[in-house]
Amino acid sequence: MEINNLAPFDAVILMSFGGPEKDKDVLPFLQNVTAGRGIPDERLVEVGEHYYGFGGKSPINDQNRQLLEALRQEFEQRGITTPVLWGNRNWDPYLTDTVRDFAKRTRGSRFLAIDTSAYSCYSSCRQYREDFAHTQNVLAQEGIEVSFEKIRQYYNHPGFAYAELDCVHRGLTDLIQKVGVLDPQKHSLLYVTHSIPLAMQEASERQTVGYREQHLQLIEWINQELGEKQPLNAELVFCSRSGSPRTPWLEPDINDRLEELASSGVEGVVVVPLGFVSDHMEVKYDLDTEAAQTAKDLGLDYVRAATVGVDPIFVSGLVDATLERAAQYRGETVDSPSVTPEGPLSPGSGSCSTTCCMGRDQKPTTPSWDSLPASHRS
Repeated sequence: MEINNLAPFDAVILMSFGGPEKDKDVLPFLQNVTAGRGIPDERLVEVGEHYYGFGGKSPINDQNRQLLEALRQEFEQRGITTPVLWGNRNWDPYLTDTVRDFAKRTRGSRFLAIDTSAYSCYSSCRQYREDFAHTQNVLAQEGIEVSFEKIRQYYNHPGFAYAELDCVHRGLTDLIQKVGVLDPQKHSLLYVTHSIPLAMQEASERQTVGYREQHLQLIEWINQELGEKQPLNAELVFCSRSGSPRTPWLEPDINDRLEELASSGVEGVVVVPLGFVSDHMEVKYDLDTEAAQTAKDLGLDYVRAATVGVDPIFVSGLVDATLERAAQYRGETVDSPSVTPEGPLSPGSGSCSTTCCMGRDQKPTTPSWDSLPASHRS
């Protein structure tokens, strides 16, 4: 592919969840997140205690600003002049506002999205495509026609995978500095991701390797790459479940698993936030606050590995993925590297089908690249 060719796209847009910036933002932000679910404000105030404990400010927006700047620098270094924008689902800057402003100023209408979720499920992939469809519909009513594509889910892209590999290696090194020698009878490696309802997990499995299995594939690859440097038992655990306790979610919860490990004689753990690209609220509260306190109460040595953040390997991989997607959209044959057996082009890994990872409500979504006629791919 041409190194600086993102045609036919007019802009790249970093798409994320969004988060409050101060105390008075917390309730309206949570109202946005839970819109249509009938959750009373009193309950949302209780949920918001996590944010109030950090001054009402989620770290996610600052982290996205850093990622935005890192992406712009990487594009610039490669001689790519395509603008890089930022839009959120639940807080300012909203996706619709960002796209409207750009389309009015430049008459640009084709957007290639990078989302901040590496894995495939409704919340981490399809819901973003629903956001794109919503923005298209809102702006169409204003006489502004826009279209969206997105890069593939990048959990198995070498850029993300090698950045994660480095995070794990540094986490293990930090535990060695604490305990001296790693002992599989005394120490464990816990990979952590956001729990999702079992129904969402099952939906993610219908046309591709599912959400949980994608994590497990990446964990297997990381452990193989580390070889003798990683002698510990490694497993996937979950955090951040919410909603009704009657609704089954993926388990085990990290806090429950820490208690089980401590009771079996484990003395220390490395916790790797594999499911998160940056240190946002689920990491800062669920892992750095809650799980760290659980470990302290249990007398466990506790090391939390870094997230990939703006690691140059990760950022470079995201830019590679945009070039890959643009070339695919133009109908070119491109190299699509992957570290796992699934490969990058199966449904759910970027070239999603229109029925992939469907939620409870069948909301409109943008068409996938695969479903577009050839005349619309250039």
